[in-house]
Amino acid sequence: MDVVVKIVQLILSLSILVILHEFGHFFFARLFKVRVEKFYLFFDPWFSIFKFKKGDTEYGMGWLPLGGYVKIAGMIDESMDKEQMAQPPKPYEFRSKPAWQRLLIMVGGVVMNFITAIVIFWLILFKWGDSYIPAENARYGLMFHPVAHEIGLQDGDHILAIDGKKIENISEIVEAILIDDAADLLVLRGDSQLHIPVPMSFKTTILSNEVRQLVYFQLPTIVDSVMPASAASEAGLQKNDVIVAIDTVSTPYLQHFSPTLANYAGKSTDITVNRGGTLIQLPVKIDNSGKLGFYLTGADKILGTEQINYTLAQAFPAGINRGVNTLTSYVKQFKLVFTKEGAKQLGGFGTIGNLFPGTWNWQSFWYMTAFLSIILAFMNILPIPALDGGHVIFLLYEIVTRRKPSEKFMEHAQVTGMLLLLGLLIFANGNDLIRWLGKF
Repeated sequence: MDVVVKIVQLILSLSILVILHEFGHFFFARLFKVRVEKFYLFFDPWFSIFKFKKGDTEYGMGWLPLGGYVKIAGMIDESMDKEQMAQPPKPYEFRSKPAWQRLLIMVGGVVMNFITAIVIFWLILFKWGDSYIPAENARYGLMFHPVAHEIGLQDGDHILAIDGKKIENISEIVEAILIDDAADLLVLRGDSQLHIPVPMSFKTTILSNEVRQLVYFQLPTIVDSVMPASAASEAGLQKNDVIVAIDTVSTPYLQHFSPTLANYAGKSTDITVNRGGTLIQLPVKIDNSGKLGFYLTGADKILGTEQINYTLAQAFPAGINRGVNTLTSYVKQFKLVFTKEGAKQLGGFGTIGNLFPGTWNWQSFWYMTAFLSIILAFMNILPIPALDGGHVIFLLYEIVTRRKPSEKFMEHAQVTGMLLLLGLLIFANGNDLIRWLGKF
């Protein structure tokens, strides 16, 4: 069921963004009286799911969910309509318009995606505000991936600052290491402060080991609720019980509890819980999958959150700031794609789908939609033929040199760009397939 929910969210999110992206092109085309022959969600080779015509434009939905398009008269695009281009230019065609108008038509989709992201962030902040767990709330310290242990970090450490900058949110830690090339961590261990240097090779180590979570809050195993007819229910586990041991094995924190529980799959044993300050032993039969059948209390409930609420007016500049910061961070991360380890992290639709939660949550859905809108804007403005950015480069060349590239050159560039994008699509989704097969 989780997979179905993720797929539905992915399709809905991308459909919204594709329609708005293409509307950006459509808006400027109609503004400058350029005929738009087709406006499609998804591609429609050979046939479409439905279509209708209004004015000069055919609107429809294709069957191949790899994006969408608007077919603008007199433009060399993925339709490769050579017959139309062989005819004399007509006043309503793209090629007949001044370069500055064609430039605005081409950047319209990217502009629309960025505006969409800002509007979504604005409304998210107005409705739900901004909530996060301050780093200083980590009263049990932090837990780290084993690769972080190799540079000297220990579970229970507190990272106070990176390169002299105080840490407010633990999400800043990974960004500082991967993107900003952090060199020094100020760590609180017990009552002592120490500096831990970050090796230059640490970034490569993180990427090559495909580390998904480098650092998180260290948390005790606290029961939030118990599933009916489960091993936990039969054992008598209750809300707010803290599981501190399985059999004779101490499990003070969650990173100790989960692997230890898995070792007792299908076995009967005792678990020790702290219930209101009293230690109690409960006999339990652990199921064959190594589960007890209860829900964990989240970090937000255990450690507390910082909640910032906004009025509609206050949320607008905050939404702009969130959009700009998200774009800036993504652009910085993009450089990692050009490393051997970073290229292996590229993912296709499977990776994107897994960004969504397995249960429907409107706040998460709209946040991820805004994030994907930023990605779509940035990727489309890259100077690759067949993308908006490729057309923009050729138009800027025309504006500067006052010389238009030949239609034959544009056709070859379009084909080259489409082949490149197809290769990237296969590579990214191939990475997803390899990761999936690696689970077996």
